[in-house]
Amino acid sequence: MVHLSHISKQFGDLRVLKDISFHAPRGKTTVVIGPSGSGKSTLLRCINLLETPDAGEVRIANTAVSFDDQNAKSPFHRRLNRRREILTLRQHTGMVFQGFHLFPHKTILENVMEGPVQVLKQHPDTVRDMALSLLEKVELIDKKDCYPATLSGGQQQRAAIARALGMEPDVLLFDEPTSALDPELEREVLKVIRALVKENNTMIIVTHNLLFAKEIGDLVVFVDGGQIAATGTPVEIFGGHTTKRAGEFIAAMLPPMEYAI
Repeated sequence: MVHLSHISKQFGDLRVLKDISFHAPRGKTTVVIGPSGSGKSTLLRCINLLETPDAGEVRIANTAVSFDDQNAKSPFHRRLNRRREILTLRQHTGMVFQGFHLFPHKTILENVMEGPVQVLKQHPDTVRDMALSLLEKVELIDKKDCYPATLSGGQQQRAAIARALGMEPDVLLFDEPTSALDPELEREVLKVIRALVKENNTMIIVTHNLLFAKEIGDLVVFVDGGQIAATGTPVEIFGGHTTKRAGEFIAAMLPPMEYAI
């Protein structure tokens, strides 16, 4: 479903991603973990090209964008073709950010409807029915006419999940979806994500919550120093059956009784 091949990204003199390749399978949940500053969020943003890789290829479903192709006739044509490719690829993704990113001047219902109406050009009446169904799914139907500022952080994040689902993406991307929330509000959001896991959605989740990663992940990717340092099932990663560095990180982050499956 999602293939990254030899992705590299540099900001000035800082190499954030170094020749990263991995595959996130369809209908599965891929969890990305690692220390702060390891490149996890940049990796996620390179998948839907909010960050432009310096090299490599991103493929989602049947759409691929290569950052190694210099065959276009001119720099202008390269930029034009690249823009079209990026917009096409993004239509396969739904992104849930750490900071919600809801439109403050629109109601929650309007936020969920915005993408399908404005981007996908779907009929507002059809979209409204779909949006109401999604708000019921994330337990926010009673907040449909409220504005984001009147909602708690957990409610805003659930609205952001509904908005991402409204675009009917092939893959859902979550960038630390609960890191800005207190434990009680975090539980609200994790409940919604657990339900999406049970529906076999294709998801890639960057998270600092290792207990949650251990619970829901089909594939766990450990990123360290801009590189993939270990990949495996939760049994392999959390059971200490991969690399020494991954084991050290997990042991430092989890209580001893939790460092096993």
